[in-house]
Amino acid sequence: MEKFFKEIKQFLKLGVPIYGSQLSYGAIQLTDTIVAGRAGSQELAGVALGSSLATPLFFSLSGIMFALTPIVAHLFGAKQIKDIRSKMRQSIWIAVGIGAILTIAYYFASNFLLLSTIDRDIISISDSYLKALSIGAIAMMWFTCLRCFSEGVTQTLPVFWVAFSAMVLNIPLDIILVNGYFGLPKLGGAGCGYATSIIYIYMATAMTLIILRKQFYRELKFFNKFKFPSMETFKELMFLGMPIGIGIFVELSMFSGAALILGPLGDIVLASHSIALSIASIAFMLPLSIGLAAAARVGNLLGEKRLDGAKYASKLAIAITLFTATLNTVAIILLDEWIVSFFTTEAVVINSALSLLVLAAIFQLPDGFQMGALGSLRGYKDTFIPMILLIISYWVFALPAGYFLTYIGIDEPMGARGVWVGMIIGLTIFSVLAISRLRFVIKLSLRQI
Repeated sequence: MEKFFKEIKQFLKLGVPIYGSQLSYGAIQLTDTIVAGRAGSQELAGVALGSSLATPLFFSLSGIMFALTPIVAHLFGAKQIKDIRSKMRQSIWIAVGIGAILTIAYYFASNFLLLSTIDRDIISISDSYLKALSIGAIAMMWFTCLRCFSEGVTQTLPVFWVAFSAMVLNIPLDIILVNGYFGLPKLGGAGCGYATSIIYIYMATAMTLIILRKQFYRELKFFNKFKFPSMETFKELMFLGMPIGIGIFVELSMFSGAALILGPLGDIVLASHSIALSIASIAFMLPLSIGLAAAARVGNLLGEKRLDGAKYASKLAIAITLFTATLNTVAIILLDEWIVSFFTTEAVVINSALSLLVLAAIFQLPDGFQMGALGSLRGYKDTFIPMILLIISYWVFALPAGYFLTYIGIDEPMGARGVWVGMIIGLTIFSVLAISRLRFVIKLSLRQI
């Protein structure tokens, strides 16, 4: 029991601030949606459309930086401070380079929308939003780099305070820039993009100052010396990070694909699906935080050569994520009508959303289960095979099964519920495969003793 409570304490120390940070990032997006929505339906549509392009671009590229957490965690556990300094001096260059690519991608992303039949006024708002977002793209990657480093050295609380203060700052910025208060021009949906760029510049600056001034970070001294980029660090980040980015893209594509499958069924179905997915995503932040904490904790233990400890932490991570996912499932089932009422007042949408929310509650179990395994695998620096398993689970099983059940079914078409059953099937398959992969990786590591 002493070992159990000691490990739980470590997960809470890492996971609670990460959870707070995740909620803050989600609240920033929610604020953009609310403020843009109050400015008008076109502004909301433009921001939503722009965000649907920006989000996969950001996560696909930032996945490379997410590899920093296990890399730094291993080195920190092994007390190889000199190597952490070297890796971070190189990683800053890589973050700036990726940020420059993201800047260009954001600036020209809306050109793809011109190929569609979407209203040109909405496309114009999306274009302005994305161009505004491009201003802060390098700062986004700079902060992501420092955040992943900080989590790798177990300092998750400073990241939380930066994220939380940015969330608070984003509220007045959105309101002022979107509506044109204090003599500023009324920017509409584009104002959300400018606000996001400003807060990411603030986050990058704040995190840099914390690292320069806080005693714990100052001892690492990686900002104290200039060093040119190294191909060795770039290769390591690409080797571990690209599969993470592709994996995130595959997961996002499953949700985007679900929306495309349901598109022909009309706006009521799409609205109810969107509500159920939003609720599921908010609830998922809890097991997600544990999974991110697991990547750091397992990496630290492996760096210390405590292989049995890493095995125990991996199992505990899965147990905790399953427990939190179960709590989410129960909460969604018990509070379904109350939660849905926050999103809409239309009775037909409420009824449709409630029928999907039961499946969204079940969805939590495999979704939480797989996050514990996936986070632990990242701690072991195992990212390529999990990417393959994600592709198989989501593209080979989840989406085809969802389409079949929605429009054909076993006895009859299931409608929107078919897509959710398909996603549950895909997540269940991935959770089983991820657990099997984790067992194999753990056995492989223990043989090296």
